[in-house]
Amino acid sequence: MVGKKALAALVAAGALILGLTACSGSSTPATPGDGGGGEAGGLITIIVNDPANPYWKTEGDVAKATAEDLGYEATVGAHKGDTNTENTLIDTAISNKSVAIILDPANADGSIAAVKKANAAGIPVFLVNAEINESGLAKAQLVSNNAQGAAIGAQEWVKLMGEKGDYVELFGAPSDNNAQTRSNGYTTVISQYPDLVQVGKEVADWDRTKGHDKMQSLMQANATINGVISGNDEMALGAIAALKEAGRLEGVLVGGFDGSPDAVAAIQSGELAYTVLQPVAVFSKEAVELADEFIRTGKAPENEKQAFDCVLITKDNADQMTAPFTFSG
Repeated sequence: MVGKKALAALVAAGALILGLTACSGSSTPATPGDGGGGEAGGLITIIVNDPANPYWKTEGDVAKATAEDLGYEATVGAHKGDTNTENTLIDTAISNKSVAIILDPANADGSIAAVKKANAAGIPVFLVNAEINESGLAKAQLVSNNAQGAAIGAQEWVKLMGEKGDYVELFGAPSDNNAQTRSNGYTTVISQYPDLVQVGKEVADWDRTKGHDKMQSLMQANATINGVISGNDEMALGAIAALKEAGRLEGVLVGGFDGSPDAVAAIQSGELAYTVLQPVAVFSKEAVELADEFIRTGKAPENEKQAFDCVLITKDNADQMTAPFTFSG
């Protein structure tokens, strides 16, 4: 687990540029295979979801910067949740003789074949942010501790709701196990308070526009809503926009999850109650460092699955966010 001290060591990713063009490394390339080539160098392919979302942009930026700092070339591609695109990007990584792949999988089940294909080509895969539903394929699966994050978010939300009210939930992409884990965490906490009644729940696929549209539908069906708990910040910000358009934001408490710059700004302006910071910059950096160690020494992480604790961000500590997804507290 990674605590607050590690969060202070995040790289400042906001100024980096996400690109598909490799930058030159300086060391002799290692050969894809079982690792232990002895020297850093060669191409690391980084595949994220959608860099239009600042969370995934930071993921790619940090991984790319870390790889280049360690002496590798690096490219960043995006599958946007589509397994066919992901498969094409894996094919490209193989044809480009990548020495490692850092992958945010598109689908917990659908991405298994892509990881197997990379393995068959002798390229080690390190997963970030989301897991696949099979162990022993990736060298590591590094994710936020979503259960812990959901619990601390829900506890804050319940407190601010005064333990009563009618609320709705915005659910992330069903193909991503993180969505269900967060929803389960919310339910575990909120179900202890019988005066908190869920009057609606909609899938909004981590997307701000869908969050906006689903919130409009939820408001039309429920006139008594005074709380929204969201699986991520983008959906929460979409809900806030819909509530503002309807003149209903005042008196409705909205909670998020991710720690995005827009969410932090919304907290500071009083529109969003809180967010739960995922240490994406920590585990993106760690994944590349683990890949580097494997390439140089052949040593894989002792534990394939690793979870990194989240941090509650409120108006009291939002000023300690010093860069995208970077908490100095």
